[in-house]
Amino acid sequence: MAFTLPALPYAFSALEPHIDAMTMEIHHGKHHNAYVTNLNNAIAGTNAETMSIEDICRNISQFPMAVRNNGGGHYNHSLFWSILSANGGSPSGKLAAAITTELGGLDTLKEKMNAAGATRFGSGWAWLIVGADKKLAICSTPNQDNPLMDIAEVKGTPVLGIDVWEHAYYLKYQNRRPDYLGAIWNVINWAEVGKRYEAAL
Repeated sequence: MAFTLPALPYAFSALEPHIDAMTMEIHHGKHHNAYVTNLNNAIAGTNAETMSIEDICRNISQFPMAVRNNGGGHYNHSLFWSILSANGGSPSGKLAAAITTELGGLDTLKEKMNAAGATRFGSGWAWLIVGADKKLAICSTPNQDNPLMDIAEVKGTPVLGIDVWEHAYYLKYQNRRPDYLGAIWNVINWAEVGKRYEAAL
């Protein structure tokens, strides 16, 4: 069963002014689409064709680099689109309680996530994850790696990921990655993050 590009759950312009429509259109239609195409080519005729993208990530050390890069790209972006929304709201319920007790509050979470994203050299991702201990943690990964992967330095289930590849922000923010990281909190879909958190528990 070939992987497919998931439709965006909102219009390309929905996240403006924080993320511009042109960036969303290129990011989704060109970059993510290329990861899907290249992933399907890389797994053609292998046992990975019958695996979920999550299971591919969990066993990534068994696959060639093309599967790692493009499989990670597909998983990471699919999560990314889902945790963005024009009306993001704020954390509530179990997630809000965990952010307070385990990370010191929402402002501290943002500071730590922004630092993880800003200090990631080159391209990569900043993550909020649920670790094996069922506690929230913040980490970052290079390129299209993610914390599900068996090769990840810090392992866990991602509930929020922020793309810090230049193609995610360069048209609007140029080299000002910290400005992009500050703005993206205006469009985080906290209801979706909360759902992912409870599922990870």
